[in-house]
Amino acid sequence: MNKLILCLVAVMLAVTSCRQKTQPADLIIYGGTIYTVNDKQPVVEAVVVRGDKIEYAGTQQEALRYKGEATQLLNLEGKVMTPGFIEGHGHLMGVGYNELNLDLMDVKSYDELVERVREAATRAQPGQWILGRGWHQDKWDVKPERMVKGFQTHHKLSEATPNNPVFLRHASGHAAMANAKAMEIAGVNPLAKDKTAKGNIEGGEIILDELGNPTGIFNERAMSLIARHIPEDNDERDRQALERAIQACWRNGITGFHDAGTSRENIALYRTFRDEGKLGVRLYVMLTGWDRDLVHEWVKKGVEIDPANWLTIRSIKLNCDGALGSRGAWLLEPYSDRPGFYGMATLSMDTVLATSRAALKSGFQVCSHAIGDRANREILDRYELAFNENPDVRDHRFRIEHAQHLHPADIPRFGKLGVIPAMQAIHMSSDRPWAIERLGEKRIKEGAYMWQSLLKSGAVIVNGTDAPVEPLNPIPSFYASVTRKTLKGEPEGGYEPEEKMTREQALRSYTLDAAFGAFEEKIKGSIEAGKLADFTVFSADIMTAPESELLKTEVAMTIVGGKVVYKK
Repeated sequence: MNKLILCLVAVMLAVTSCRQKTQPADLIIYGGTIYTVNDKQPVVEAVVVRGDKIEYAGTQQEALRYKGEATQLLNLEGKVMTPGFIEGHGHLMGVGYNELNLDLMDVKSYDELVERVREAATRAQPGQWILGRGWHQDKWDVKPERMVKGFQTHHKLSEATPNNPVFLRHASGHAAMANAKAMEIAGVNPLAKDKTAKGNIEGGEIILDELGNPTGIFNERAMSLIARHIPEDNDERDRQALERAIQACWRNGITGFHDAGTSRENIALYRTFRDEGKLGVRLYVMLTGWDRDLVHEWVKKGVEIDPANWLTIRSIKLNCDGALGSRGAWLLEPYSDRPGFYGMATLSMDTVLATSRAALKSGFQVCSHAIGDRANREILDRYELAFNENPDVRDHRFRIEHAQHLHPADIPRFGKLGVIPAMQAIHMSSDRPWAIERLGEKRIKEGAYMWQSLLKSGAVIVNGTDAPVEPLNPIPSFYASVTRKTLKGEPEGGYEPEEKMTREQALRSYTLDAAFGAFEEKIKGSIEAGKLADFTVFSADIMTAPESELLKTEVAMTIVGGKVVYKK
């Protein structure tokens, strides 16, 4: 009997040896803490990669059996590896163009903004447009002396840039500031002579002063009055922007990206980069709902799922209200700091319902932008009606992008209906200190940034940054998820601490749950055999480091498809 057992063991060892000789691993990663986001095996010592897939995850001893002559060994040297982080809601071309244009995220006052634009004007040709994004008046250390309806006026900027049209988008992307030259080109100054003299634009608003003159602030769809006069970018500049965006993803440990609202032209560019082998980040594309012809075309021909897992097109992005910062978010009750004003719907709810019906029949997912409680309720109502009409579609995974402010009665509906809240935790950290001015204490505490309540409802939360609204770096958003503090570490204990995520929940929201939000949990989001070899390596242990050390963590390495694409 013992001889028989010894013979069987010898045969098994011979088979293993033969397999290793014919199919050695391409990469073995070891030497650090590896969090898998796989409940059956939460932490492993090593990972084996063959091609662009994970072959094995487990002990280092077993992993080294896959070593061949050409196998690359990657020692983490004590660092921490997780599944590749997925940006669950961002704007890829916006990330790239934010690097090509003026980045105003870090300006601390209106005067600093004006000086930054003045410097750009000295380098520009007369008549050349100066474009930028990132300013946020509620985050400035010093407020301007003159403000109208919570915003600065254009006069100081116009004096500094008399020869160049200027158009600067708000950090949220839901408002913009134009100087006098840009308004002159667009024909909206003086407004008293224009048909839009009252400042009302369907789905938008021109902010006017007490005399009825434009202040330079264009809210929501009113931005198009200026934007339509900006010369279109050429193909080469688009390529530069995409290259910059991909590199930004790699620097920040982002291996997958949910692109929230993509144009026909950008899809063509993504395909070109994919075919050239240059895409480098796995894209999950939401068609922009503003282009109704584009939506109709895709609904008619059906979804496109890339077998190589680089470019998948199967969702539709609808922009249904504005942002709290610009007071465009659609509320059930008026803004606390602008009595009588409720924000606005930027898209007809009939369109939301019609799109939802068509999407359910054609296999598309609908992802609706909603920040205010009124917008969230109206969309949930339309989704529910469409679901009830199509009971055979059980795995729709419709999403609400941001779901930032909810009426308490609507929170349980996410889990009940299977609607995914795609939320960006960093918005709580950045916005909570001033958002209370918009909503008041009661509404903030009962319905804003309700992560734990939504998770308890059974909802799956997809995390992200909304880049370039916020920087693409996932560490601050992870920090906000688990602390509910500002990036200055305030307040002690965090805002509404009962709504914090656990670190395990936060990690899932950036990996496996983000993959679920794109129907991709079977191919990515966790470290287990058969899944894509996409990994993010951190300089410190984000699962155990003290809160005070989390923000010091850096992305040390990014691996996509088994290839190291970034190393600090």
